[in-house]
Amino acid sequence: MKYCSTCGDQVEQKIPQGDNRHRYVCVSCETIHYQNPRIVAGTVPVLDGQVLLCRRAIEPRYGYWTLPAGFMENSETTLEAAARETLEEALATVTMEDLYTVIHVPHIDQVHMFYRATLNSTDFGAGEESLETRLFPLNDIPWDELSFPTVRRTLELFLEDHGNNHYPVHVEDIRYRMGKK
Repeated sequence: MKYCSTCGDQVEQKIPQGDNRHRYVCVSCETIHYQNPRIVAGTVPVLDGQVLLCRRAIEPRYGYWTLPAGFMENSETTLEAAARETLEEALATVTMEDLYTVIHVPHIDQVHMFYRATLNSTDFGAGEESLETRLFPLNDIPWDELSFPTVRRTLELFLEDHGNNHYPVHVEDIRYRMGKK
């Protein structure tokens, strides 16, 4: 950040009085510009023991398989964001179920939240951000072609929980240090 969105003057990084973190602060109007984590919301859409995956048509990870998910918008809940992203990326309507995974990814300032969901029909397709969509039997997930660690971890947990027919909420962290897991 270089300029204040309030007055247009330059900003500098400093720890404001009463705070404990560096923030961008306007040198003129002293507006503190907070930057907070972004929420990614998505679903684990299932139908008849198969999970719906989308092949990404955008970077990062173009061409890799993912669960339908994306950034939450203002004025929507995480549940609404997950359902919207599923419709946008997979042209699929779902019956939303319980929150399933919350995975903190602090090195990129994100929190990924996935809900379990049941596809309402086999009427789905590729939205603008997907090259294709496909139902995968749980024993045929393309593990080597998954897009992100949060997607992999959510699917690993889902397979384990599906075998036990018990789906608790999982809260985990994925941390990287110096470019390594």
